[in-house]
Formats: sequence, C-alpha cells, structure tokens
Amino acid sequence: MPSKKSLLLTILSLAVVTGTIFVGNWIWTNSITDGTKILNSVEIREYKGEKLGSIQDFRENSIKGPQSVDLGTYRLAITGLVQNETTYTYNETVDKHSHYEKVVTIYCVEGWEVKILWEGVLLRDLLEEVGYDRSAEVVIFYAQDGYSTTLPLSWVIDNDIIIAYKMNGVVLLPERGFPFQLVAESKYGYKWIKWITRIEVSNDTSYRGYWESRGFDNNADLP
Repeated sequence: MPSKKSLLLTILSLAVVTGTIFVGNWIWTNSITDGTKILNSVEIREYKGEKLGSIQDFRENSIKGPQSVDLGTYRLAITGLVQNETTYTYNETVDKHSHYEKVVTIYCVEGWEVKILWEGVLLRDLLEEVGYDRSAEVVIFYAQDGYSTTLPLSWVIDNDIIIAYKMNGVVLLPERGFPFQLVAESKYGYKWIKWITRIEVSNDTSYRGYWESRGFDNNADLP
C-alpha cells in the first residue's frame, strides 16, 4: 500500500495538473473574440503561386515619422458632398463591410518597389453607404500626420480602390500606416496615403496634396 506521504504527493500533483489545465483553458477562452481564435500573425510570402515582397522591404519616408494611432479615440470621417457625413470606428469600418484582397505593387519615385497582398474595404462601399454625390469630381484623403492627397472620384470607383488594414495577411504595422492605407494601384507611392483619418468627396479640382503642392505631378500615373 502507498504511504500517506506518497498519497499526499499524488493528490498535490493532481491538483497542480488540474489547476494548470483550468488556467490554460481560461486563457485560451479569453483569447477568442466573436468565435475566432486569435493566434500570432504570420506574413504571407506567396499567394496563389505568386511570389510576394516583404513588409520589411519598405523604406520609411513619411513626412513626420511613423504615427501611433489610439484605436480608443480613432475615427474615420467621410465628409463633403455626401448625404450623411459619417464617422466610423476602426471596428465598424472593418467588421461591418465586405473584405477584398488584391495583389498590387507599390512603386516609389525614389526607385524602389514592393509587391504585396493587400486586404481592405472597398471605398465604393463606404461612399455608397453615406450617399456620395455621383457628380462630384475628386476624393481628398487626409492623414493623422497632416499629409493629404487627392484622386479623381471616377477613378476611385472604376478601379475598385480599397483602403487596406492588412498586408501579406498581417494587420498593418504603425510604420506601414495602421489603421488604414490607401492602395492607389497604378499610381506612384506618394498617392498611397497612410494613417487615413478623413475622406472628403469634393468638387475642388484645384486642391493639391502635400507633395503635389511641392511640385509633384498631381496625376502620379505610372509609365
């Protein structure tokens, strides 16, 4: 027969194991949001047989350095020539709209380029939701760091332009524009505004963004 000492040790061991399992299950359960188990993100480097660049391939060239956005107070505002000016939280923007993916290469005027799988929300969906004026000429984008740029409204609609919240399967890092970066495909990188805070529908075709007002081509079309 086992001694009282060995029996006590056995009981203590079982208690420790049971407690560990309980704590582990509690931690796992509390790491689940809306039924989705949250694991560490892993960057995708290939998509449907197509090789992708890396998040680390980008060069830091923002006007005031990477921005830190507080999601507790962050709002995405859609203003201007719309029926209902609206502000969205980050979660409202991401969770209440359809998600789209596209592989697009960003080309910088500095001479570098990166091919990335972008995931985001279709701008047309946001604009239709607020009742945008279809006769408007341009969309002006504003960022937290004071940066801005503008694009033709018809181009935004016709090209299924998205604001991205993920790149290569990973949520945008602060230096990459979290919470949202514009994926301005077929345009040079200075149109790919990061840290977007406001989107304005406008007829002000004379508006020039940060670099455009400093002599950069307002069209920014790739050759």
